[in-house]
Amino acid sequence: MKISDVLRKKGSEVITIQPDETVAGLLGLLAEHRIGAVVVSTDGSSVDGIVSERDIVRHLHSTGTSVLEAPVSQIMTSEVTTGSADDNIADLAGTMTEMRVRHVPIVDADGKLAAIVSIGDIVKHRLSELQSERDQLRDYISS
Repeated sequence: MKISDVLRKKGSEVITIQPDETVAGLLGLLAEHRIGAVVVSTDGSSVDGIVSERDIVRHLHSTGTSVLEAPVSQIMTSEVTTGSADDNIADLAGTMTEMRVRHVPIVDADGKLAAIVSIGDIVKHRLSELQSERDQLRDYISS
């Protein structure tokens, strides 16, 4: 199974934020969309960084509430692990586990932002697969 299978059900909408937006603005965006991470992009199609709830918490702890007025670029992760729609789901899940990341931007062949997947999206897809397999086996045994 490929990441494209996950995206078919999930969709490809990606919320992005400008690097000069404040962390307070980021918090509003996360709350509004009920998401855990946002891709940082100057143009909406490049991946300049990623910032998550974890990043905010770490910087709140080390810097205090003054971080809320800082630009997102100060707390974002600049070296972003990305994937493609052609990636194998199990391989990407392994990479996410190994790299200890919960969100991976999906880029097209030109490196343009196409979607984002979370570990939750992958788990949900796998559970759906298992349910389908279980139903097929039950139907086979019952017939």
